Amino acid sequence: MERIDGYDLKILAELQSDGRLTNNELSELIALSPSQCSRRRARLETEGFIHGYRAVLDRGRLGLDLMVVIAVTLATHNRDNAKRFAALIADLPEVLECYALTGEMDYHLKVVTPDLAGLSRFVNDVLLPHDSVQHVKTSIVLQTLKDFQGLPVRPSHAYRAT
Repeated sequence: MERIDGYDLKILAELQSDGRLTNNELSELIALSPSQCSRRRARLETEGFIHGYRAVLDRGRLGLDLMVVIAVTLATHNRDNAKRFAALIADLPEVLECYALTGEMDYHLKVVTPDLAGLSRFVNDVLLPHDSVQHVKTSIVLQTLKDFQGLPVRPSHAYRAT
């Protein structure tokens, strides 16, 4: 297992902020040579610290004005039902994130739709009719106080290569 050092953490932090940085730009930001940055970036990618790069899109400009958190309770609690629900969620582009939980609800979904009519269709025509689902509870997001800005990459955390 290879440990990552302070330079690796700086690379990860800078790439989280701007995944389009060239190795030359990255080298200026963290005070390493471009070739060192390139080797380290490649190693971080190979070891799975970096899973990919993507653009952050403006959902409002794309007409996805409504964000909703949906709590889902499964009809039965067994492996097959959980697999059916996971298969359903995997094919729904409206679902941005889905978390299996402990506690009262089984899953929380972060969902975007164009409007209330879209939400109604999603809940009534997709989620509720599915045989794995017993109950859903929707909460419309009124305001986003903090959106995902990247993971907290700091030297004090323990990191491991896989």
